[in-house]
Amino acid sequence: MRNDGIKNIVTGGVTAGLYVLLTLVSFAFGLASGAVQLRLSEALCILPAFTPAAIPGLFAGCILANIITGCALPDIVFGSLATLLGAIGTRALRKYVLKDARNFSGTLLSLLPPILLNTLTVTALQVFVYGIKAGRILIALSVFAGEFVSCGVFGWVLKRYIVSNKQKLGF
Repeated sequence: MRNDGIKNIVTGGVTAGLYVLLTLVSFAFGLASGAVQLRLSEALCILPAFTPAAIPGLFAGCILANIITGCALPDIVFGSLATLLGAIGTRALRKYVLKDARNFSGTLLSLLPPILLNTLTVTALQVFVYGIKAGRILIALSVFAGEFVSCGVFGWVLKRYIVSNKQKLGF
């Protein structure tokens, strides 16, 4: 039992570190924040389907990444909470991820919580905190597209890799 606790702590820590690292890569290309976002780190939102230890890791990683990249306090708080709730939603819908490694629609269904929560939250933050005036629908479509690609498409690719290498990865 003690080894499981240590394994969970390490898994959460590695998840947090990867989230920060991938967000910084996106940040280097100007894609980590703003009306047009493509956070590579959002692909990690698939991990709660495989282990609940990824949930606090994603939450902590998002908090740290948002602080490091200079986000406003409401973005740090509410953006990170959206990631936390999305991760919990993915965990709850994990049966759709694990059915078939090639199944994109099942993966997408399990990733709807982070995609939709981040779309709504980030859109509200862009309008009310950062004062972007491009129009709420346009901002929401832009954020949704970025979440769909980073979380949905890249998450599906990551899922296929994990399923193919489950034993090596310890899942």
